[in-house]
Amino acid sequence: MQSNIQLRQEWMQVLARAGQDLHRYSEILEQSNYQCIRAPETGMVMVRARMGGTGQAFNAGEMTVTRCVVRLDDGQLGYSYLAGRDKKAALLAALADAHLQGAESSYWHGQVIQPLQAQQEQLRAKREEEIAASRVNFFTMVRGDD
Repeated sequence: MQSNIQLRQEWMQVLARAGQDLHRYSEILEQSNYQCIRAPETGMVMVRARMGGTGQAFNAGEMTVTRCVVRLDDGQLGYSYLAGRDKKAALLAALADAHLQGAESSYWHGQVIQPLQAQQEQLRAKREEEIAASRVNFFTMVRGDD
């Protein structure tokens, strides 16, 4: 069984990757009364990488992110950090995070997270198929010196 932290990490990952797909859920997510603790705002973060994936860390460059923090009337706080400048999607992701931590977590998981996760998995599988179709298998022929 997964811990609450693991479950939250999974749904935050789904929400962060959803982007504009979150707009489909704006009607149900915004039905609840909420207060913006930190209104959606766009800024930059430094992206760090490692040489060869394991070597010395270096600054790869900056990336635009939008963040938001909301509080539902029941006191539940929701957070979001999304790549890009979509303030509405950041608000919706924060609302979804707050709802998912509440008493009706399974309802919100079924209504928002599962459909988004299924869609993301389909896109990933399609991308992998396209990549596999263009993959070239190299082989080495050994020439004998007779």
